[in-house]
Amino acid sequence: MWIYEKKLQYPVRVSKCDPMMAKFLIEQYGGADGELAAALRYLNQRYTIPDKVIGLLNDIGTEEFAHLEMIATMVYKLTKDATVEQLEAAGLGAHYVNHDRALFYNNAAGNPWTATYIQAKGDPIADLYEDIAAEEKARATYQWLIDMTDDVDLQDSLKFLREREIVHSQRFREAVEILKAEQESKKYY
Repeated sequence: MWIYEKKLQYPVRVSKCDPMMAKFLIEQYGGADGELAAALRYLNQRYTIPDKVIGLLNDIGTEEFAHLEMIATMVYKLTKDATVEQLEAAGLGAHYVNHDRALFYNNAAGNPWTATYIQAKGDPIADLYEDIAAEEKARATYQWLIDMTDDVDLQDSLKFLREREIVHSQRFREAVEILKAEQESKKYY
């Protein structure tokens, strides 16, 4: 189903070691509105969505995995040269004790990822509105992350991700309108 190109969807550059920023970015790795939850939500919902929009959920769900890879790369680059003392000062001491420098699906507060983050009602319109909300929450989080760093290289990658969330939200809005129009055309009086 997928063909993997051995490159990131968009280049990830960082200008400095910044474990605190890495801690904040973890929110988009394993948080409720992060990339893993989004990818799994959309790929799961495609099984109960009308044929007209299955491809949309598949495409966006797949792209969310590419975003997850970008976030992982950012976290790696922000922490690869950090000392244990720097990790501890950034609030990553417990993470280091449990996982060393390995990535782990948790949010910025250290709470582990859970399947309760994935919403699937089975009603196409309800699910798509949930998806719009998820994209808008991710967009807001990316803006706040941009505001948290002065690293212009990192901001560049975060701005790319923020813009993709906007595009995804727009695409889901279009899908809602397609399904609403289909529902209205089936009404008989």
